[in-house]
Amino acid sequence: MKQKPKQPRIRCPYCGREAVLRRASYVHKEKALEEYLYVCSGYPQCDSYVGVHTGTKTPRGSLADRNLRRKRTQAHRLFDAIWKNGILSRKDAYRWMQDTFCLSSEQAHIGQFSDYRCDCLMTECRKVLKNNHIKIAC
Repeated sequence: MKQKPKQPRIRCPYCGREAVLRRASYVHKEKALEEYLYVCSGYPQCDSYVGVHTGTKTPRGSLADRNLRRKRTQAHRLFDAIWKNGILSRKDAYRWMQDTFCLSSEQAHIGQFSDYRCDCLMTECRKVLKNNHIKIAC
């Protein structure tokens, strides 16, 4: 008999409560883009959650509050601009990130980044974009 994969046990880094798997509409109502989220069991007082990879129960990163989610989105936009503007291929852009911050391929996921690591990545991405004469809005 085939066993279902177990849900990972995820603790909120802000309040220590356990996160629970919920439909994305629990947080985003009718604007839900993702199917599921891991949401801190203290939601909405504790505003941390993370999306899951489509068709799985695997989190896309670590739980984040509103400020960190915004910062990760901003960092991703700057990072993606490097490969979308043809400065590097997507694969090489991730390799550049790994080399710049001494990360393994498993660690090189913006969804896992802290506030500080996002700031560092954005600084380095801005340098690359500026050196390649790419104007950026953020």
